[in-house]
Amino acid sequence: MAGPRVTLQDVAQRAGVSRTTASFVLGGRRDMRISADAERRVIQAARELSYRPSLLARSLRTNLSQTIGLLSDLIASDAFAGEIVRGSMATALRGEHLMFIGETQGDPELERQLVHSMLDRGVSGFLYASMYTRTVRVSATLREHRLVLLNTLSRGRRITTVVPDEVEAGRTAMRELIAHGHRDRIVLVGEQAPHVVAASDRINGIQEVLSQHGTQLAGTVDTLWWPEPAHAAVAAYLADGGRPTAFICLNDRIAMGTYQAVVEAGLRIPDDVSVISFDGSDLASWLRPKLTSIAIPHFEMGRQAAELLLQPDVSPQVHRISMPLKAGESVGPPPAGRRRRSR
Repeated sequence: MAGPRVTLQDVAQRAGVSRTTASFVLGGRRDMRISADAERRVIQAARELSYRPSLLARSLRTNLSQTIGLLSDLIASDAFAGEIVRGSMATALRGEHLMFIGETQGDPELERQLVHSMLDRGVSGFLYASMYTRTVRVSATLREHRLVLLNTLSRGRRITTVVPDEVEAGRTAMRELIAHGHRDRIVLVGEQAPHVVAASDRINGIQEVLSQHGTQLAGTVDTLWWPEPAHAAVAAYLADGGRPTAFICLNDRIAMGTYQAVVEAGLRIPDDVSVISFDGSDLASWLRPKLTSIAIPHFEMGRQAAELLLQPDVSPQVHRISMPLKAGESVGPPPAGRRRRSR
């Protein structure tokens, strides 16, 4: 059985200093006139006694809670976007904060209950996260407290926000194809729904780079963002005689269906057609050949959002996090270019 909890007074007595001096040393105060010897004795005493400060006592003294809350629609139970939770939690712990996590399943009433339940437990600020980038109307209850939006945008209000830089991701994908010699037979695969922020931003980046090179997309295969409908749509496109040099898939699940359709059509990746995608999920590394994909930086987004929440004064602006290229083997020169080099 564990013994009684070591107190700050115990540390002070062992170090031969006042409780106030021990508090200043362990609290990191460097603006007090405390000798180097006293500071050394306090730190040594704390180590010898395995002293851990009481966060509850500190919050009662300062009226500042050492807890934050993360509210999400689905990410708390999603393996992929769960990296957001890991990044924000790790940052909270480094800042000596604990984090409550609640998943709303998109239910406004459940969200309201979770917010009030967290507030009752002393939560001092909130991260409000979404499974995919979307625009939301933030509740009045949340707006009354410290708040950072994570992978979601506010409708009509300026709130500190952390989202992936999807426009730059579109530019990155297109530049990768351009660098391999692709110009005019590039086809986009995926649904372009106006409410899907990632789709419109990625396409804007793609079209910007194409325009700079005096060209445009050769076509679009409209499909839901899942393997089965993507497979059916791309298979039909190829059966109708479509012969692109490259497919740009709006996510990795679409790319999986595209791979299957390409192979069934007797074509090879990347010898006959290149494929590039977005998400950077585990799926990208499992496909053969390994899929080249622009990764959503979930961990980094969670880290930066928690860091912003823990800062005392942050201006309400949108922070766009870079999406890195995860190179695979699915992008190569277009077939004509390959033949020219082989001569």
